[in-house]
Amino acid sequence: MTSPARTTAPHELVERALDLSRADGCVVIADESSSANLRWAGNTLTTNGVTRGRTVTVIATVDGAEGTASGVVARSGSDATELEPLVRAAEEAARRAGPAEDARGLVAGGPPSDDFTAPPAETSSAVFEAFAPALGESFARAGSEGRELYGFAQHEVVSSYLGTSAGLRLRHDQPTGTVELNAKSPDHTRSAWAGRATRDFSDVDPAALDAELARRLAWANRRVELPAGRYETLLPPTAVADLMVYQLWSASARDAAEGRTVFSSPGGGTRVGEKVARLPLTLRGAPTADGLQCAPFVLAHSSGDDVSVFDNGLPLEDTEWISEGTLSRLVSSRHTAELTGLPAAPMVDNLILEGGGEQSLEEMVAGTERGLLLTCLWYIREVDPATLLLTGLTRDGVYLVEGGEVVGAVNNFRFNESPVDLLARAEEAGRTERCLPREWSDYFTRAAMPALRVPDFNMSSVSPGV
Repeated sequence: MTSPARTTAPHELVERALDLSRADGCVVIADESSSANLRWAGNTLTTNGVTRGRTVTVIATVDGAEGTASGVVARSGSDATELEPLVRAAEEAARRAGPAEDARGLVAGGPPSDDFTAPPAETSSAVFEAFAPALGESFARAGSEGRELYGFAQHEVVSSYLGTSAGLRLRHDQPTGTVELNAKSPDHTRSAWAGRATRDFSDVDPAALDAELARRLAWANRRVELPAGRYETLLPPTAVADLMVYQLWSASARDAAEGRTVFSSPGGGTRVGEKVARLPLTLRGAPTADGLQCAPFVLAHSSGDDVSVFDNGLPLEDTEWISEGTLSRLVSSRHTAELTGLPAAPMVDNLILEGGGEQSLEEMVAGTERGLLLTCLWYIREVDPATLLLTGLTRDGVYLVEGGEVVGAVNNFRFNESPVDLLARAEEAGRTERCLPREWSDYFTRAAMPALRVPDFNMSSVSPGV
């Protein structure tokens, strides 16, 4: 489904909304999006489509005797004729609100983005021009070899235009692509999954994904039942990403300083400066990382514990959350940085874990005497914020490794582990590579992780199912 054509360009909406504003301060974000998708089941393409959308967010700030209040109102599909009611609604929301705890002066204006007045970037079905035929060849090959392929591919481009009454005029285009492919045996007793994140699908090879799945299905021809317990376990990059993303989401400077998280120091304050990883691991966000590029400035559509609408446009830099095994930053806005005494460190929309390892996952398997190889984790939920204990399930293939070779598939498990504790116990990190966090792929796709070897991963109970 495609939305009707709009007559007003996004940058013009921003300028018009700012002109309409009667507030003491105003921030306007116009997000123009387009997406394309493919879906398939049983080696057959089932659906495809293209959509477009627009959302305009107006943040009004009003100064009062007791402080500055903010009001945020967002509406989809807005055009020029709908702007004044939107701006007035944001101003009224600010007047009704009490003083904003996170109120700070709006970020000062600087040079505008060179392409601020250019049309928004768009995607279309053309993004699949090379991918779709290769996928069709994979369907034919899979069918002839007795396996069924299911999955989807999607690509979205969001152009965000940010303007403020303080003079900022910034623009960022964010392409986000994912493909998830699941292979099943004809009787559906064996299943394997593979996923990739991409900016434009030029680096996704369906044949390679299908070959990976075929190998995993073959491993599962032999079934081994194992009890719950602690096992030496190889976590592939996608599983490591799911755990590290959740850890990042839990790394609030304010919550830590107030004694509510795993990053709180028992004696008060935070654990910043404390060694948290056995290996010299560095966990970082980097807006310009190759293949993982993301917004180089804050785009905040609402305020939260460690994000503030007053920080819109604040430049983002490479940020090391963990530096060679030592906790070095916690997520904070300008406001929470002042509360905690820590440096301001807004969230960056990508995550990279590096440990200096050069081995591939296959080479790590070859160096394993006896252990488990996971495919991915799912249904991850928090059990205890004080330790960041998580529970969840393994899915789509847990394999037994003996003598450096995969010898069969084992039953699925429920696990109970803290990612922070895992970092403290991990004995080996492989080569960092781009990967898709499967559990969080609806929210976070830009990640690069190594495989990790954990000597005693806690498989707390056996889980039925494939």
